[in-house]
Amino acid sequence: MPPIVYLLSLTLFALTTSEFMVAGMMPALASALSVAVSDVGTLISLYAGGMVIGGPLLTLLILHRGVPNRRALLALLACYAIAQALAAQADSYAVMAVARVVTGVAASACFGIALAICAEVVSPERRGRASSLVFAGLMLATVLGMPLTTMIEQWLGWRASFWSVTGVTIACTLAIARLAPAGHPPATTSLRQELAEFRKPALWAAYGTSALVIGATFAGFSYFAPILTEVTGFRQADLPWLLAIYGGATVVGNLVVGRLADRHTYPVLVTGMTLLTLAMTMFALNATSSGISLAMVIVIGLTGIPMNPAMIARVMAIALPGPLVNTVHTSVINIGLGLGAWLGGAAMSAGWGWQSPLWVGALLGTAGLASVLPFVGGPREQACAPGLSPATVSKRR
Repeated sequence: MPPIVYLLSLTLFALTTSEFMVAGMMPALASALSVAVSDVGTLISLYAGGMVIGGPLLTLLILHRGVPNRRALLALLACYAIAQALAAQADSYAVMAVARVVTGVAASACFGIALAICAEVVSPERRGRASSLVFAGLMLATVLGMPLTTMIEQWLGWRASFWSVTGVTIACTLAIARLAPAGHPPATTSLRQELAEFRKPALWAAYGTSALVIGATFAGFSYFAPILTEVTGFRQADLPWLLAIYGGATVVGNLVVGRLADRHTYPVLVTGMTLLTLAMTMFALNATSSGISLAMVIVIGLTGIPMNPAMIARVMAIALPGPLVNTVHTSVINIGLGLGAWLGGAAMSAGWGWQSPLWVGALLGTAGLASVLPFVGGPREQACAPGLSPATVSKRR
C-alpha cells in the first residue's frame, strides 16, 4: 500500500479529532467563552453543518476551476490549519463559531478529495482496502484522538488542544506536498463528468443505504451511556472502558471489512446490516443483562461504522470516484448520523423507554438491508480506473 494512503489516514485522524474534541472540554470552553454548555454543544453541530452543506458546494467550485486533487487538498488543509489556529486564539463565541463552520466545510471537501487521491494511487480492485485504511484514521479519532485532546486540555488548557490539532494538520500538509501524486489533468475529472454520475439511480440507492446504515448505528450508539447505566446497571465509572471496547471493535471491524470489501461488497453489506439489526434487537430485548449487552455493544462496533469501506467500494464501483461523488457521500453519511441520533432521542423523549433508540436502530437497519437486497446478484458496474471516464470503460466492455 502506498505511503500516501497512511498519510491520508493520519490527516483524517486530525480532522475527525477536531470535530469531536469539543465534547471532551465543554465546561472549560463554556467558562472561557462565557456561554452555556448547550451552546458549546452547538459547536459540534456547526462543524457538522459545514460538512453537510458547505463541503459539496466548495468541491463544486474546485471542480469548476479545474484544480487538480493534490493542489486542492493542500489548499484546503492550509485553510483548515488557519481556521483551527483562529479557534485556538478565540476570545468570543462568535469567532469560535465561525472557525468551526470553516473547518467543517474544509474537512468535508478534504474527505472527498482524499478518497479521490486514494483511488488514483491504487488499482481499482484495492480501493476498498485502501479506503478502509484511510478511514481507520476516523475510527482512531474516537478511540485515541478525543481522549488525547481531553488530557491535553486538562494538563495545558483547551487552547493547547486546538493548537495540537493545528500542528498535526500542518505536518500532514507538508508531508502530502512531498508524497502525493501530482494528479491527472483537470479534464479527466471535469465538473461535467462528475455531475453526469448523479444521473445514475444506483448511485443514489448506494447513498441511501449508507445513510441508513450510519443512521441505524448512531440511533443506538448515541444513547449507549444512559442505556448501559440506567437499564443494564453499569456504573458511570465503567463507561470509559465500555466505550473503549466499542471503539476498539470499530477499528477491528474496519480493517476486516476493508480486506473483504473489494471482492465481496454486497455479501459484506448484507451480512453486516443483518448482524447490526440483530444486535440492536437483542440489545433492546436483553438490556438488563450485562453480559448480553456488552456482547451486543461489541457486535454493533464490529458491524456499524466499519461498513464504510464496503459502502465506499460500492459507490466507487458505480460512479467515477472523483471528489464530488465522494464529498456528497460524506455529506449523506453525516445526514444519516444526525438523523439517526435525532430519531433515537425523539423516541426516548416521547416516553417509549430507555431501549427505544435501539429499536429505532433496528428499524433503520432493516430499512438499510431492504435497500440493498434488490441489487444483490445483479450486474455490478466496473469501477473507473484513474483517468478513464465511465463512457470509456463502457466502450471497453
